[in-house]
Amino acid sequence: MKNKWLCLALLASPTVTADDFIKWWDISATGLYGKNYDLATSEEQATLTIETAGEWKYGDWFTFQDFTYFTGVPSNINSTNYGEISPRFSAGKIFEQDLSVGAISDFSLALTLEEGDGPVNSFLYGIGMDFKLPYFTYFNLNSYRRQALNSDNYSDGWQLTPVFRMDFPVGDSAIVFDGFIDWVFQTDNDGYEKNFHFNPQLKYDLGRVLFASQPKNKFLVGIEYDYWKNKYGVKGITQNTYSVIAKYHF
Repeated sequence: MKNKWLCLALLASPTVTADDFIKWWDISATGLYGKNYDLATSEEQATLTIETAGEWKYGDWFTFQDFTYFTGVPSNINSTNYGEISPRFSAGKIFEQDLSVGAISDFSLALTLEEGDGPVNSFLYGIGMDFKLPYFTYFNLNSYRRQALNSDNYSDGWQLTPVFRMDFPVGDSAIVFDGFIDWVFQTDNDGYEKNFHFNPQLKYDLGRVLFASQPKNKFLVGIEYDYWKNKYGVKGITQNTYSVIAKYHF
């Protein structure tokens, strides 16, 4: 994990961002609190999520790290962490060509590294597509091949991951609806089931209301919905819960 945050610091540094190598970048922190989580150390948990996203000369990236804290459990197992690094290499940017086809605006080599406590380390690789769709600020679809990196991780298979955002103006503020779906639609190993994880957030730009001089999309509050059929590939375990959230962009 230390290497990951070192890479993020380098990406955000003035030296690396010179000569338009980095087009834009963002770092945010989100606090979440919710109950009724399945296959967790406790049903009640609080999570701090650190995210960074941006666009660079040859593509884009999204990275997050979750630090989750449990309540009412022994002190030696009261927290866990999980994160993903997801860079994409854009064919349109690399070859400086317009590759749009209908609603598809670009194609990318999509990569993701999953890491954290437990047998969760996996490497995903595949094709990413960017779409220009009405009402969507962005809509991306990544098609992955999953490759487990732990000997006791049996999550090899195939996965589709749509990522989306919609913005709805409300006076000088806005409502943001964004999120992702991780759909493991084909698995290689017995005992690891196909699973479907839908994780949207509905947020209100409260910062624009409280502080009129504050830029848009700075401080947001709302709810996160978490639906996960066959969570962690465990047959018959379906998580269906909400969390309250507050998010700040630095």
